[in-house]
Amino acid sequence: MSRAFLIVLDSLGCGGAPDAEKFGDLGANTLGHIIKARGGNLKVPNLARLGLGAALENASGMSSPWETPPDACWASATEVSNGKDTPSGHWELAGVPVPWDWHFFPKTVPVFPQVVMSAITDLAGGSLANCHASGIPVLEKFGAEHIRSGLPICYTSVDSVFQIAAHEEHFGLQKLYYLCEKIAAILHKMRVGRVIARPFIGDEAAGFIRTQNRRDFAIDPPSPTLCDWVFDAGHAVHAVGKIGDIFSMRGINRCRKGTDAQLMQYLADEVENAPAGSLTFANFVEFDSLYGHRRDVEGYARALEWFDSEIGLILGKTEPDDLVIFTADHGNDPTWKGSDHTREQVPVLVHCEKFGPRIGAIGDIQFIDVAASVAAHLEVTAHGLGRSFL
Repeated sequence: MSRAFLIVLDSLGCGGAPDAEKFGDLGANTLGHIIKARGGNLKVPNLARLGLGAALENASGMSSPWETPPDACWASATEVSNGKDTPSGHWELAGVPVPWDWHFFPKTVPVFPQVVMSAITDLAGGSLANCHASGIPVLEKFGAEHIRSGLPICYTSVDSVFQIAAHEEHFGLQKLYYLCEKIAAILHKMRVGRVIARPFIGDEAAGFIRTQNRRDFAIDPPSPTLCDWVFDAGHAVHAVGKIGDIFSMRGINRCRKGTDAQLMQYLADEVENAPAGSLTFANFVEFDSLYGHRRDVEGYARALEWFDSEIGLILGKTEPDDLVIFTADHGNDPTWKGSDHTREQVPVLVHCEKFGPRIGAIGDIQFIDVAASVAAHLEVTAHGLGRSFL
């Protein structure tokens, strides 16, 4: 029986979203601008062979820098959800567009409404920050005071999120998770997409470091997703990375998290050992979190080259009837203004040896078509509106 591997390179947009101007992102092109910054010298032969350059050209009109023509199925996909955030992109790739507008906090100080801060006070005795901030600077500013006072650090970003940072030793990891879980019930009613636990360690003298114990408390998808379709059909669904958080573990048997380097090892293990009929759904977040948001063009380029070299080895271990799809959830152009995600189309690259001569352009598709195609491959019923391109 066939297996499926759906792999998200978080934020690897390829430009050309038809509604980019509405989001202030007209001209944004994550992949294209990385290639430009490298003078066309981005070494990703495996992704190029799968059609990455063709998807870029189809979406944005920018010529592919790779001369070798694709020998696999490729497409570029457009999102319809009114957002450029992680849940919107992933849910829609899993067959469920977001039917509402997310709540975003205004850029004021203080930023959070009183009903939220009163709940934080009831649960934790008060809070620090209450502002828009980036993760490392907010720790530098409030970390020492947090240790002295024992109060959590509450902040947000341009995404629909409420983030709580706390020291793993002085505050306690389980106490942080409990606080996030309780406050999430209030924020989800406001259509805030995620409450994110941001644990850290260190001290004022040595500096503060965020740990790998981040946990997202996400609002539930509005209807069953690809994960549920496969799970309800009696097949295994394995999550790699933050997929479990994004889907609130609905329709997921197990989830393994870690750095992208660790996740690559987990993905290799899934290719070796995942059972017949299973779906492995993976997210590699560091393209977004370490390089896109921080506007680190060269770091993003090096991460892509690392990913490509590793994935070449993994593809060599797949079975002939395994379906492997590489895609993204939104853009995060590291050359763009600010530090927000960017509204873009995304590449969809399809590897399956049994396709044989069925290679080449799929062309323009919707995010939801990815879910329909995975469901068709696994021979489970798709309940969304997408159409299989297989």
